[in-house]
Amino acid sequence: MSADRDSVIHLPLKGSATMRLTPLTSLTPEQTELLETIVGPGVEPPPPFLVWARNMELAHWVENLGRYCRNESRFPQRLRELSVLIAARHFDSQSAWNAHIQQAVEGGVPSDCLDRLARGEDPGFKAEDERVFHAFAHEMLHDHFVTDATYAEAIGLFGEDGVLDLIGCIGSFSMSAMMLNTFHVPLRPHLPRPFADVDGFRRVPGGDA
Repeated sequence: MSADRDSVIHLPLKGSATMRLTPLTSLTPEQTELLETIVGPGVEPPPPFLVWARNMELAHWVENLGRYCRNESRFPQRLRELSVLIAARHFDSQSAWNAHIQQAVEGGVPSDCLDRLARGEDPGFKAEDERVFHAFAHEMLHDHFVTDATYAEAIGLFGEDGVLDLIGCIGSFSMSAMMLNTFHVPLRPHLPRPFADVDGFRRVPGGDA
């Protein structure tokens, strides 16, 4: 990194020792500047930041894409949160699921549908935009191709620019889910294990999904 190692801000980086990384004990000015852009000054770094900060060249691009997908895409917040959960379930990322499930429900995604999604079942979304959004994402992730029928529905609802946003959101949040699992970013404490077939960072033999 290009930042001056003699000019660092010491912060309480809690939880980093449990990850598959050497704990950070301080942040360089470059890391601090990016952190403050994301969460504001004086805020303890969230665990995902502590991973991406190991590669600042990549971290800036990851944050730009993530910020767009989280806050600026053409979808309402309800569908942005749903895209996180779809990627989290596909990649078995309990950390990502626990971090966004409440916001999704509060945003209006039916909790019973999300319960089924967590079990690896058809969520049975009744809202057309949620149903088509999930169908498109599911086909991309599981089948690697999108059927003509699903594509036509997505274009009709979201337009070509919206479909590109959908692909970008699923791609961004899939990358985050893979990162969280690879480096064993801790689950949020005191929250239930959301996937019956996953225990921490391993699949449970004979799991339900």
